[in-house]
Amino acid sequence: MITRVLQVTNKLGIHARPAGMIVEITTHAQSDVQICYGDSRANAKSILNVMMLAAEPGSEIKFVINGPDEERVAEELEKLFANRFYEDG
Repeated sequence: MITRVLQVTNKLGIHARPAGMIVEITTHAQSDVQICYGDSRANAKSILNVMMLAAEPGSEIKFVINGPDEERVAEELEKLFANRFYEDG
């Protein structure tokens, strides 16, 4: 099991498009992926769960990944967040 804390650095936060990108990565994973924001924890393979977190710009999101491809999933999520969901430029 690995944990990654990633900062939301795009201008609009986690809205429908970024949530879809997160779910695109996690649904193809064999690993279980949980997303935590504030006091909430959700299944990162559900777009509704990810969107309901309503993570704002500047906030930190924690991913808890457990399974055979956890390292790959973590790397893909890190890349997505580092590139600000490909929104800002």
